[in-house]
Amino acid sequence: MFKRWRSKKASDEDTAVNKPSAARMNMFFFAAFVIFSILIFRLAFVQFVEGPELTYMETSRNTKDIPLAPVRGPIYDATGKVALAYSEPVQSLYVLLYEDYSNGSRQEEVQKLADELAAVFKEFNPGDKEQPDAEEIMKRLDLDYQKAHGYTPRLVKSDLNTKEIAYFMEKKADYPGAMVLEENIRKYDPDRVAVQVIGYTREFKGQQKLDKYREISESLATERDPGLRYSQQEMVGVDGLEFQYQEELRGRSGYQSIDINARNLPEGTMIQTPPEKGYSLVSTINKEIQLAAQQAITDELRKLPKAITGYAVAMEVDTGNVVAMASMPDYDPNEWDYDKIKYVFRNGTIASFPPNDSKPSHAESVVLLGSVIKPLSVLIGLKEGLFTAGETYPDQGYAILGKDGRQVRNSHSAYNGNITARRAIEKSSNAFMIDMVGKRLLNKYGSDEGIRVWDENMKDFGLGVSTGVDLPGEYLGTLEYKDKDESALTRLAFASFGQQAKYTTLQLAQYTTMLANKGKRMEPHLVKEIRDAEGNVVKKIKPKVLNEVDFADAYWNEVHRGMVTKVSSFDGFPYDYARKTGTSEQGTGPNKKENGVFIAFAPRENPKLAIAVVVPEGGFGSVSASPIARKIFDAYDEVYGLDGTPKGKKGQEKDKE
Repeated sequence: MFKRWRSKKASDEDTAVNKPSAARMNMFFFAAFVIFSILIFRLAFVQFVEGPELTYMETSRNTKDIPLAPVRGPIYDATGKVALAYSEPVQSLYVLLYEDYSNGSRQEEVQKLADELAAVFKEFNPGDKEQPDAEEIMKRLDLDYQKAHGYTPRLVKSDLNTKEIAYFMEKKADYPGAMVLEENIRKYDPDRVAVQVIGYTREFKGQQKLDKYREISESLATERDPGLRYSQQEMVGVDGLEFQYQEELRGRSGYQSIDINARNLPEGTMIQTPPEKGYSLVSTINKEIQLAAQQAITDELRKLPKAITGYAVAMEVDTGNVVAMASMPDYDPNEWDYDKIKYVFRNGTIASFPPNDSKPSHAESVVLLGSVIKPLSVLIGLKEGLFTAGETYPDQGYAILGKDGRQVRNSHSAYNGNITARRAIEKSSNAFMIDMVGKRLLNKYGSDEGIRVWDENMKDFGLGVSTGVDLPGEYLGTLEYKDKDESALTRLAFASFGQQAKYTTLQLAQYTTMLANKGKRMEPHLVKEIRDAEGNVVKKIKPKVLNEVDFADAYWNEVHRGMVTKVSSFDGFPYDYARKTGTSEQGTGPNKKENGVFIAFAPRENPKLAIAVVVPEGGFGSVSASPIARKIFDAYDEVYGLDGTPKGKKGQEKDKE
């Protein structure tokens, strides 16, 4: 009995002892499970998520990819055959330094190399004015790493001739760090075709002032794709189509992969991946028409006593294609000297050039429109019910402004008698515009609302807003009618005949196109196709209507009938055409300037081409600007035909799309 009791007691005690031990074991196994789960999860995360990053870091620590500039794609004229900008291959000599020569005691070795290279250049290319001597070669080798890392090949000389190339290829063993690499130099049509439209290129280094390149520069440290990396010496577009289509033209960088040691110097053999060629652009600019426009401006400037600049834009009415955009004088983009071209390198047809700090002798490119605004003034008056098409106005040669009786006169104080709106456009009556449009718009709406209605109509016609052109740096205009320092009466009165706002030549061409097609604001294009390196079309730029205005067809017809000002430079022109001359005045007294302005479209009934010409300080538009437009119309007729049939033999072979 005692034994049984003892057994039972012992058993109970053993059970009591085992209970906490089992709990601890369970806790231990649970903790182990959690720890192993975390380790497994972490290993998986490292392998699948951080693995590529760590691999890249490990690889990049020992291997460096040195960018090779991509092959920039060409820019063709409208035929797709004439290259206005292209990349020309050249052979360049680079030297890769396998040792650290920053220590002065070792620089004698490099000096000997520099002397030898200078002697080779002199022997095989003695006529090269850009020939580097030994001192210049030492600078380019950059032994102190001021411009490049230790593993970066140093450019010693570009554009080697055949003898130099043959020498270095034959003597490879004698110059273990030297290598001849193919590069590309950007070249432009020597005929200087629309150079401000095409733009130019400069080294990527120093272009970070431009937002596009600043963002690229900031991303270089984290960019993994070698093809997207920019080198500091890579040439990039800075203006015109070169800048606007930088991404399409650029292509992809090649790169040289090389192992480096702890001293950041190269080891082993460099492996090269060649660059890829960029896309090509087919512009809307026709070389033949463009050169005719440039020559026409140049010829007229020679005849004019004060004018030194001129601008013209020719835009197809149905497509928005800009077939000519001339800003003269121009420059040779193959010979860049900023001091010589600083007043002409910008595209004056889209920009306010020169800037506000311009020298007094150089006229501003953005001018008051003068009488060419009168067709739109009449359209606004008819639409707003300020007068009817048949209503007559007694034009005495002047209009009176304000209580002080100030007179604003017609050109030459011309007395026109009783005239309708149509006749007011033809006779270019300032008085009609002031009394029938400016004053009546103010009486109908009041000061602020009258200005707002005027401004709204201007912008509907592309005046004071972006045209949508595929070029950078477009100036939107100077809207002086918004300046509240003058009375609303003065602002609307002077705006009605073109003396209260300045616009670009391209804005004026877009406005003329709207007059021609009766209200469709076409987006102007300088590029019509983008092609890949094999010539396949990857993108076609289609005509785009930005907005339309709703005016009665009778109003359009009335305005078109009024656009018949006599212009002697069009004598013998074989088409009926609509036109308006203008002479805008800026300044007073001895500082008074008269700018020649002219707009036209042809043919009148089925318009194909609209042209705007501005000649700052050119005097009357009928004298200075209209002859330029005539020559552009003639050139277009030769190439494409204003009636759809090319008149020249060359024109019949042109590709017009």
